Amino acid sequence: MDYREELKQLRETLAEHGYRYYVLDDPTISDFEYDRLNRRLEELEAEHPEEITPDSPTQRIGGKILEGFQPYAHEVPLESLQDVFDGDEVADFCGRMDEALGGTVEYSVEPKVDGLSVALEYRDGVFVRGATRGDGRVGEDVTENLKTIRSIPMVLPEKLPRLIVRGEVYMSRAVFEEINAQREVEGKALMANPRNAAAGSLRQLDPKICAERKLDIQIFNLQLAEGREFASHAETLDYLRAQRFKVIPYGTFTGTAAVQAEIDRINDERMEYPFDIDGAVVKVNRLTDRAKLGSTAKCPKWAVAYKYPPEKKPSRLIDIVVQVGRTGVLTPKAVLEPVRLAGTTVTNATLHNQDYITEKDIRIGDTVIVQKAGEIIPEIVEVDFTKRPEGTTPYLLPECCPVCGAPAVRDEDGAALRCAGAECPAQLLRNITHFASRSAMDIEHLGPAVVQQLVESGLIANVADLYSLTAEPVAQLDRMGAKSAENLIKAIEKSKGNDLGKLIFGLGIRQVGEKAAKTLAMHFKTMDALMAATEEELTEINDVGAITARCIVDYLASDQSRDLIDRLKAAGVNMASTAELVDERFAGMTFVLTGTLERFDRKTAQAMIEERGGKAAGSVSKKTTYVVAGEAAGSKLKKALELGIPVLTEDEFADLLK
Repeated sequence: MDYREELKQLRETLAEHGYRYYVLDDPTISDFEYDRLNRRLEELEAEHPEEITPDSPTQRIGGKILEGFQPYAHEVPLESLQDVFDGDEVADFCGRMDEALGGTVEYSVEPKVDGLSVALEYRDGVFVRGATRGDGRVGEDVTENLKTIRSIPMVLPEKLPRLIVRGEVYMSRAVFEEINAQREVEGKALMANPRNAAAGSLRQLDPKICAERKLDIQIFNLQLAEGREFASHAETLDYLRAQRFKVIPYGTFTGTAAVQAEIDRINDERMEYPFDIDGAVVKVNRLTDRAKLGSTAKCPKWAVAYKYPPEKKPSRLIDIVVQVGRTGVLTPKAVLEPVRLAGTTVTNATLHNQDYITEKDIRIGDTVIVQKAGEIIPEIVEVDFTKRPEGTTPYLLPECCPVCGAPAVRDEDGAALRCAGAECPAQLLRNITHFASRSAMDIEHLGPAVVQQLVESGLIANVADLYSLTAEPVAQLDRMGAKSAENLIKAIEKSKGNDLGKLIFGLGIRQVGEKAAKTLAMHFKTMDALMAATEEELTEINDVGAITARCIVDYLASDQSRDLIDRLKAAGVNMASTAELVDERFAGMTFVLTGTLERFDRKTAQAMIEERGGKAAGSVSKKTTYVVAGEAAGSKLKKALELGIPVLTEDEFADLLK
């Protein structure tokens, strides 16, 4: 078969199976077979790069990291909706429509997805551009990130000259929970809710990060269709479904009673949708009626959004239990008598922290009012003091970690209580994953999944145990095998020779980031010298403030920490640093690198700045000393010019280094 014909067939086959998997949720081949076809397409395109097309399935994830997003003017404004909050307001809206249009009106009623609104533009049936809503008239061009959403078709069956559709990008509840579980293992801050997670993901400058977030979309409106005419909104949605879009579920109804009944049905079944909803949208169905009604300065007159109030119910607080998260934070959890909320049975609720409990005066035995925050996490919003039983006492979190017994210390901002134990079992996965990360001990092949297997199998209980592992038991783990186990053991052995700075960072001392760890290693030279340092000595070092100094001293004074360091030393892990400051000419200076540097790679340039006492930051601010701008410098260069920050060329930067 001619390679051009094979390319064509592969693209069509992959597009068909992608549509069945991501839109219809009805796959007809295995993931393995799909990946095999995709691999063959990648091989052919690598052999014939001139044949790569923008709509190829391989082009969904761009390799280029963007400097920023360009503005996009919406040809058809993305209007917002007027909110209504009860049945009377729905009846008023329907009454106005009937009166204005002179008869009984037909409406479309749809769930209102709680996500981020976008417009997708197609030319001759090919996806060319996509943008966020912005202010409704001007948004941001996020085309590369939208390409990573697998349910957005790259090519349409009908090749209209131009087509613009509007949809809501969201993160499903299942993906949200999966990502937060992974972030907890890695010790990262948890995402607040699916809507914020979707919005933040779609505005990532690296499309590959956006792709990892597994976003999805529901199309709910046809904005423009050159060469096509439609009589009703329902007809446009049916047409878009035929064009292989994932279209919002809808129904058409006449009369206020039928509309309200559908609003109530959606509310009753809201947890059955894979996405969060915060209401229902009621729209006049006939397009000629919409044209007659028009819009106000902000909203169409022919639609409203019914906003569901958070459901609240009383329950009795049976107990308060304290959980220790993988970042060491002690989190109080309320144990409740079962109560039905938003379609699920709730038996637990978050209490956030001690300040939250004290402010609301929440006590065991109280009757409390519970609601779901963001449709996901139940929380206690108030106490019914009229039902408080006699003899209750204010609740205080424990002073020691309930898991390991180490002291529990308050964060500097006073919000969270955190276990100070270096070997606390509750923090085990996070600690080991961080220790093995590239910026720390850089142990190749030791990702979160392998760490979890090692812990669950009982092979390791802390980072020191890594250095007593042997290949044979590791090879018995799921998906490891002899070769993979051997490679892991070699990587662990190699990490023993790392500089002290990487070890200090790997220990996960609070407030000590990668740069501070390097600075400490260069200053003290040995772990023993660092362990003997006082707070006063530490605060004399550039980049180490009073809070950081206290965290370092507290960590290194702990029996658990000292035992861990002794075990690492006994295993042969390097406890000294050979890194030195070249000089301190950049002391107190902050550099930002932007654009493509030809003479330096980013990591080398950052290291050279740090070796001369300076900082390399990721964003421009008033505190920035210099911006080093390479080719195709974007928003960072623009901001530097606006703030009057000096901008250096690569040659000028090199002169400073001499």
